[in-house]
Amino acid sequence: MNTHIDYKVVDHIAIIAFNRPEALNAFNFAMLNELSQIVEKIRFNRDIRVVIFTGNGEKSFSTGADLKERKTLSETEVREFLYKIRSTFQQIAELPQPTIAAINGYAFGGGLELALACDIRIASENAVMGLTETSLAIIPGAGGTQRLPRIIGEAKAKELIFTARRLNAEEALNYSIISRITERDHLLTICQNLASEIAKNGPIAVQQAKFAINHGMNVDLRTGLEIEHKAYEITIPTEDRMEALQAFSEKRKPIFKGK
Repeated sequence: MNTHIDYKVVDHIAIIAFNRPEALNAFNFAMLNELSQIVEKIRFNRDIRVVIFTGNGEKSFSTGADLKERKTLSETEVREFLYKIRSTFQQIAELPQPTIAAINGYAFGGGLELALACDIRIASENAVMGLTETSLAIIPGAGGTQRLPRIIGEAKAKELIFTARRLNAEEALNYSIISRITERDHLLTICQNLASEIAKNGPIAVQQAKFAINHGMNVDLRTGLEIEHKAYEITIPTEDRMEALQAFSEKRKPIFKGK
């Protein structure tokens, strides 16, 4: 039985909630191990079409690494933790399914880095976030120095990381770190509605669209277009594509099976 992660699947949507509210959902070794195992299972579960990440409790999405645990670790153990958090967040970034971060409060350090590894970020109006590591004499080590510049641009990312600045939801929206702000009590519902809107579409097509975007972003246009072409080719022989055509001719909604 999981103790640090709440996990459920409803209507093709997986919801992962960090469950250490007494520690502001900070990541310790046990929590990361649970998270990694769940994400690995989701990767190969064809029934899951979208994944939502959020935090339990009223205050925090996640405040990053558990500094109380960090104080007890040797240098070797700190390096092990860094490897674990970085590799786990990379697992999330590489999920074939679209991912949504429902940021329901504090998202500092590794908490924001996990959100940056997701495809879409939506925040509650009380959210506060930032890559605050330089204020602790370290740097973002779970992808923050690489993902944030790709999302908001190099100069803005440098400003935020160098200053360890904390942003409220409105400021994060202005920086394009998040795409939407909602009332705290409606956050998960808004994210579930968005996930449902995605999940109703052909799951193979959605995953190939994600693949084409992710792998085409950092190459030249000609290479990106070739990536798109290869991704499109995968959708042509699918049962879902034929079902979409049949449903169109019969004037009904298609029933996609991910095949």
